Amino acid sequence: MVHDTDILVVGGGLAGCGLALALTGAGFDVVLVDRQPLAALQADGFDGRSYALNIGTQRMLRVLGLWDDLAAQAEPIRQIKASDGRAGEGAGPWVLKFDHAEIEEGPMGWMVEDRHLRRALLEQIARTPAIRHLTGETVVEQGAEGPSGWVVLASGARLSARVLVGADGRGSGMATRAGIRRSGWDYGQTALVCAISHELPHHGIAHQFFMPAGPLAILPLSGNRSSIVWSERAAQAEAINALEDADYLSVLRPRFGDFLGGIALVGVRYTYPLALGLATSFVGQRLALIGDAAHGIHPLAGQGLNLGMRDLAALAEVLAMARRRGEDFGAAAVLDRYAAWRRFDTGALAFATDMMNRLFSNDNMVLRTARDLGMGLVNAVPPVRRRLIREAAGLTGDLPKLMQGRPI
Repeated sequence: MVHDTDILVVGGGLAGCGLALALTGAGFDVVLVDRQPLAALQADGFDGRSYALNIGTQRMLRVLGLWDDLAAQAEPIRQIKASDGRAGEGAGPWVLKFDHAEIEEGPMGWMVEDRHLRRALLEQIARTPAIRHLTGETVVEQGAEGPSGWVVLASGARLSARVLVGADGRGSGMATRAGIRRSGWDYGQTALVCAISHELPHHGIAHQFFMPAGPLAILPLSGNRSSIVWSERAAQAEAINALEDADYLSVLRPRFGDFLGGIALVGVRYTYPLALGLATSFVGQRLALIGDAAHGIHPLAGQGLNLGMRDLAALAEVLAMARRRGEDFGAAAVLDRYAAWRRFDTGALAFATDMMNRLFSNDNMVLRTARDLGMGLVNAVPPVRRRLIREAAGLTGDLPKLMQGRPI
């Protein structure tokens, strides 16, 4: 049967773009359907969004030919410091410290602004003839028949492929139309996200303050700037976000402290509700889900994007290996290998972040004492600390080849 393409990826975000490049590197033809119009994709202003990329993701970006251009805009994460805190009181007495000098691979990760990563992906896609990038298009119907999956676009076009991929985020239409449900719960928290400039250098140190209402992450960007991901109870976050910039900063400063000197907002600020959500299945008939379409976790560990990147690396490897063996790479048995590979890793991280949020997002004195002692104990046991550093750096588990820095 003649198909329009080997793989049809729906969703032009970071995971969808990354998958398209990984697949073409393995010899597949790809159609990438993106609801955003081209003009919106090419906008290059700083909007405050940035990501912590671990070593595994950085290695994959290097294999895909992106890292050399990104490196100049990336800020290495050399240390991570985590502690309890209360507004106006600063960090608690027990500080858990991770230092990149304890591992051989270099920095534990890099902070990269969304605009730089997105532009690098889009420019590489534009240079790749095997990718047909359809912008300003949405899927309105989909199905699967025998060896084909198919979609109908809002423009009326009908496209078929051996495999459909849903990379269309939380509330994925691809998952919904395939009858795949999502399980999880709302945290009753909202993340306030912004970027700030500050007087003093951050020295590549990322900070995580565990406040009673939720964690406050301060993540180093290039220059004297940092990214802020600040969790509050939903109603309080709504009230804070409605404030003018000066009043917003007056609420942030007591939580932030003065260790970086004076601070000011840069770029725009925004919010998003926090919830745990896992797709009941990562695959359907001729369909695989990746990234936020498959899972959404609490951002306190900064691993959401890395989790999605590991999805795409695993899916690309499974499909490439199946085709080399002469298999129908869209068959259920093949897609089930991807689901089995990713289900445990995703579930384990979702459980860990959920438990951490429950343990730390409160002001119970018994729990506060226990967690402070726990952080002090981890600090005092180097093998445990190094294991956690390697976990945070994306160096543990059954890593796909791309995450090891190897082509598929």
